[in-house]
Amino acid sequence: MTHLQAGLSPETIEKARLELNENPDILHQDIQQVRDMIITRPDIGFLRTDDAFILRFLRARKFHQTEAFRLLAQYFQYRQLNLDMFKNFKADDPGIKRALTDGFPGVLENRDHCGRKILLLFAANWDQSRNSFIDILRAILLSLEVLIEDQELQINGFILIIDWSNFSFKQASKLTPSILKLAIEGLQNFRSDASAITM
Repeated sequence: MTHLQAGLSPETIEKARLELNENPDILHQDIQQVRDMIITRPDIGFLRTDDAFILRFLRARKFHQTEAFRLLAQYFQYRQLNLDMFKNFKADDPGIKRALTDGFPGVLENRDHCGRKILLLFAANWDQSRNSFIDILRAILLSLEVLIEDQELQINGFILIIDWSNFSFKQASKLTPSILKLAIEGLQNFRSDASAITM
């Protein structure tokens, strides 16, 4: 076991080995191979390249280095193309704080039977006079960003459940194709085989 796996239960380490192809003996080599690919994308500012950060992308792509690098590049490119969304990207930002207070998203305390964290979003509860869709999206992305720091979650994944029942036409009219594209692209940065988005 390497220091990058510290705190993980033996069961989770075994799950990472079997399901994600994680090998503690070559973990640092895998990380370095992804890091070495960064020079191939000088158009992207890679703001974090520490071992723990790169490891989360390797886990999301079952240790396929090229796919992990592609996801890492996509992650930073999304932020680069949407700079306004990531200004003051903290829980105390007024828009994010309001969305979180209103339950966008709700995060259940317990995990499911697979060890996945469950996030809930009741779309009909969206009060457009209080929260812009962008603030809700920022709150979701920030929640995922904080949650994904947990190694157990990197291995077990998460579920985002969006309940569209009673979602009004007036609410739907605010969801333009460009806004939906922005949301989908942002959520894809957290997608792994162990994670799911249910609508």
